[in-house]
Amino acid sequence: MSKVETSHLARQPAVVLDERAVQRENALLRELVTVYQHLTGLTLQDADVSTVLQLLASRTAATVAVVSRGLEVMAAAGPDLPDDEVAGNVRDYVAARRLGTVLNSTAQTRRSLRLPDTADSAGVIVAPILVGDDVPAYLLTFSKAGADGGDMSLLVTEHAATICGVILGRERVVAAAARQVRDDLVEGLLLGAGHGNGEVGRWARHLGYDASREHRILAIAIETTGSAGASGSAAALWKRVATAIDHFFASRLPGAIIAVREGEVVIVLPDHDGQAPPGTEVSRLTASCLTRMRDLFPEAVVTIGIGGSCRDPAEIARSYGQARRTIDAVVRLGRQGQAVAFEDLGIHRLLLQVPDLAELKSFATEILGELDRQDPQRGAELLATLACYFRENNSPQRTAQSLHVHPNTVAYRIRRVQEITGLRLDTYRDRLMAQVAIEILAATEGGMDVLHAPERMPR
Repeated sequence: MSKVETSHLARQPAVVLDERAVQRENALLRELVTVYQHLTGLTLQDADVSTVLQLLASRTAATVAVVSRGLEVMAAAGPDLPDDEVAGNVRDYVAARRLGTVLNSTAQTRRSLRLPDTADSAGVIVAPILVGDDVPAYLLTFSKAGADGGDMSLLVTEHAATICGVILGRERVVAAAARQVRDDLVEGLLLGAGHGNGEVGRWARHLGYDASREHRILAIAIETTGSAGASGSAAALWKRVATAIDHFFASRLPGAIIAVREGEVVIVLPDHDGQAPPGTEVSRLTASCLTRMRDLFPEAVVTIGIGGSCRDPAEIARSYGQARRTIDAVVRLGRQGQAVAFEDLGIHRLLLQVPDLAELKSFATEILGELDRQDPQRGAELLATLACYFRENNSPQRTAQSLHVHPNTVAYRIRRVQEITGLRLDTYRDRLMAQVAIEILAATEGGMDVLHAPERMPR
């Protein structure tokens, strides 16, 4: 045998090995192209992120998951376990290894990372999911221990992350469009449009309005003060408070219709189910909301106006108008930070139509101001007694019971009021002027607690 033939035989094993390597690479490339095609095809279908992960897990035999920026598992899939169990395992892994810093790094660099194998876990490929300039989530691929985590896993993970980005972006567009349609429908209901052609009922049904139940309309004003600082940060704070209010009511009453409008949050709130007095549930929720917002955002002031009850969709605009007028009244009186119902305003609904509050105060001072000027020590006591006397329909006995004093004491105080002011309370005209003056003082001088809770006044 010649030297050439001997050399040829010696090289044969190397040639065979090279052919096998080429065949393996070709098989991997074909598999890569196939996975790429399947993933890309999902963008033409009505697929979600879970569908992408299921395909990826079945083709690569790896555990995969999408994790949000807040480290919440949005979806997960694996070759051997149910999705819920896979999600639990991924959640435990993310929490145990504190991957927040690693994930934030991929978000900043917009590049994938490969975390190496450790003693108790296999390697993980982390790919950022891009939606425009935002990174709302990450795709994680968990390889099996000892498996070959070659470039194919990295390429497939990156492509799958791109597909997830397309799907999430599409969902954002659809959600934004749906939100715009919803806001337009709410806007039509609040403005009272569509009454003439009967469209308002159809709009309300699209929004999920239950015309068999009573509803209240809440108008919520948000004022950002204190540490809000520049207008940009104040606007950001306003948005955070509005989002928190949205979540507060949505999580407690799924039937609520919520719209974040320019400068306010409006809520169409189911009132009661017949088991509690009307307004009870609304009062409880609004008080709880104010407490919650004060705890979360002490630098913001939230004021809630509650419109009258409505059932027919055509009445929504009226209730919203009442809620807005309630907000305006509370702001004019300088009593922001409260929840006030329209019907609780009483005669103030009319009094506050006067453009100049100083004119109202001047009227009240003219009628009852002498009580303080002529008898400074007893003026507040006389005024509170007079307010209680009117509430008890001019009955000295019931007034005495409410104030815990003798009826003769009430009679003396009422007589003293007439002597100082010159009013004759047995005449309709003088009695009406005195009652209106008391309501003005209660609203404009911050005397509501004294005038309407006389049992607290000093005796």
